[in-house]
Amino acid sequence: MRMPSLQIRDMPDDVYEALAERAQRQRRSLAQQAVADLARIPELEARRTRQAAIERLRAAEPLLSATALDPVEVIRKDRDR
Repeated sequence: MRMPSLQIRDMPDDVYEALAERAQRQRRSLAQQAVADLARIPELEARRTRQAAIERLRAAEPLLSATALDPVEVIRKDRDR
């Protein structure tokens, strides 16, 4: 499977140095550190959170439908109180 790539030109020195320092601390290459940092952008995190919630709901759906109450029965019980 071919993965997309990104080439960055004219990167400011301070950005490069900060990335290089982070990469060295994490024992990663510059490319690995850039991918790790980009993976934590808020929009991507929000998308992953939403996707995880959707997957949890889908996994619980059969359980919810199996234990769902019959609305007619609920109303009758409520009226009988």
